[in-house]
Amino acid sequence: MLIYPDEKEDRVSETLSHKPVDAENVNRAIEGAHAALGNRQKDDGHWVFELEADATIPAEYVLLEHYLDRIDQEKQDKIGVYLRRIQGEHGGWPLYFGGGFDLSASVKAYFALKAIGDSIDAPHMRRAREAILDHGGAARSNVFTRIQLALYGEVPWDATPVMPVELMLLPRKAFFSVWNMSYWSRCVLAPMLAVGAMKPTAINPRGIHIQELFVKPPELVKDWIRGPYRSIWGRAFKHLDSALRPVLPLIPNRIHEKAIKAAISFIEPRLSRGGLGAIYPAMANVVMMYRALGVPDSDPRVVTAWESIQDLLVQKEDEIYCQPCVSPVWDTGLSGLAMMEAASGAHPTKRDETIAKLKKSAEWLRDRQILNVKGDWAVNTPNLRPGGWAFQYENDYYPDVDDTAVVGMLLHRVDPEENREAIERAREWIIGMQSTNGGWGAFDIDNDLEMLNHIPFSDHGALLDPPTADVSARCISFLCQLGHPEDRPVIDKALDYLRKEQEKEGCWFGRWGTNYIYGTWSVLCALNIAGISYDDPMVKRAVTWLEDVQRADGGWGEDCATYEGAPPGTYKESLPSQTAWAVLALMAVGRRDSEAVKRGINFLTSKQDDNGEWQEDAYNAVGFPKVFYLRYHGYKQFFPLQALSRYRNLGTSNTGRVEYGF
Repeated sequence: MLIYPDEKEDRVSETLSHKPVDAENVNRAIEGAHAALGNRQKDDGHWVFELEADATIPAEYVLLEHYLDRIDQEKQDKIGVYLRRIQGEHGGWPLYFGGGFDLSASVKAYFALKAIGDSIDAPHMRRAREAILDHGGAARSNVFTRIQLALYGEVPWDATPVMPVELMLLPRKAFFSVWNMSYWSRCVLAPMLAVGAMKPTAINPRGIHIQELFVKPPELVKDWIRGPYRSIWGRAFKHLDSALRPVLPLIPNRIHEKAIKAAISFIEPRLSRGGLGAIYPAMANVVMMYRALGVPDSDPRVVTAWESIQDLLVQKEDEIYCQPCVSPVWDTGLSGLAMMEAASGAHPTKRDETIAKLKKSAEWLRDRQILNVKGDWAVNTPNLRPGGWAFQYENDYYPDVDDTAVVGMLLHRVDPEENREAIERAREWIIGMQSTNGGWGAFDIDNDLEMLNHIPFSDHGALLDPPTADVSARCISFLCQLGHPEDRPVIDKALDYLRKEQEKEGCWFGRWGTNYIYGTWSVLCALNIAGISYDDPMVKRAVTWLEDVQRADGGWGEDCATYEGAPPGTYKESLPSQTAWAVLALMAVGRRDSEAVKRGINFLTSKQDDNGEWQEDAYNAVGFPKVFYLRYHGYKQFFPLQALSRYRNLGTSNTGRVEYGF
């Protein structure tokens, strides 16, 4: 019988996945991964991995240099190498590895490459241009792209939705108040509204324009703001947008100036070397705002804002890209938990050495706990003491409960006594951040005014930070790991929320990680530590779903297409990070010795490279579903280590239960 190559590979994978687990293979894999991850730890105890998005952020950085006439051609040339490398076979640029054509990302990437110096007659530029025109041209790009084009004079300002700077004057109770929006929306909007009020034009010293990307001249386009609308409210807000346009010029100048000052007053206390909100779009908007205000580049505020952007650049030998932000606290918490798991159990890997290094991590994390700044979250809970951690090195106004829960669980495992005060402040803050429906959003309480997601500006549909299953599960895991009986009402309310959030397939949606495997893993960890029976129908449905989506080679895979309607838990290949999540999820609910887990463990040991690491190209997280995706370069390293170590430890456990929240 003839066996074709792909068929042969499938049969080999299937045979491998049904082999018994070799304990020596597992130990070797753990030791290799432990050494590899340990070698990436910084001298002060923390970890930080690259955080990659799509072409949009590097392209925007290129255009920012041309806007300001602060062009560093060497950097731009290397960004060009990166942008050309990630161009899709469809001619444009995707939002994630292997993804479909995205119009807005493609317009920005093309614009950036032309600014860098690429000829529009080059084959890659011609393919990109044809793809963009085939999808309606630059006129049909999203709001943020059209704002960028307006700054360059490529489209009129009428191409952008009505977003008057006077929004900065509205009180919390007003429907359109920025305080009803998510943290990232506030930080991006405040400088953007000020820039929009002044309507500056990019210096653009090389006179780069992209009129060739329009199907018809921009001055002839009359339907810049159009559907498809997500509800009847979208149509209503479109009419409101039209009605407001002739009114805006009638606003008195003194009100206008007061609103710009309000935007500046919001921004400047939040400025630091970490940048406004510690996210690129907000940071870039601040630099453009100061330029429009006539503030010189030598001003300390501008210097700080510009340096914060430079810190996002990932510079390699032949290419550069710009990260959307950095993730040291998150990476340290998750790396630390993986290393801790490896150093635990009856047969630990370098226990004393690991604990000593993790104590340095704990010290580094304690130094970054935000104890004296009441951030934007305090608008909804003014009497709550600070006690959280931010995602980045410095972002004191915007801690999040997800990072705080992960860090709290690590500190508790490393040394609960030495870290008692930090853990208790984190516990107090997380309890105080619970939303009315029992869940937790990442940064705010009850940030769920869904109607705002239907205004023309919010074509990305991510203006809010409502409670989500994955974040809520993390908070439950932390509180249950601490084990304070008085916290049970908070936990039970959150468990009721999770029960309602389960999808019909049995999985949970992963708001901040890709996607249903991530969400289901997060929730099953929480259900276990909260004492929910493994025979609970909610748990059994989730287990059935996870086992059903396991691939023939024993692994699991899911990519960002599941945010766009693809079946939950599916992908063309198995991935180390996804497999680790699935295995951890099943072990959390008593399935350590199941065939599914054994096959997953065999997959992980078989895919480890000679350096003790794993490789995967797929993106594994999301900023805004359907709009902005992320690739955490550390996920493929620390999650497999945690899964393999957990498997080994449960094999010699007296209880056979996972006794931690994560």
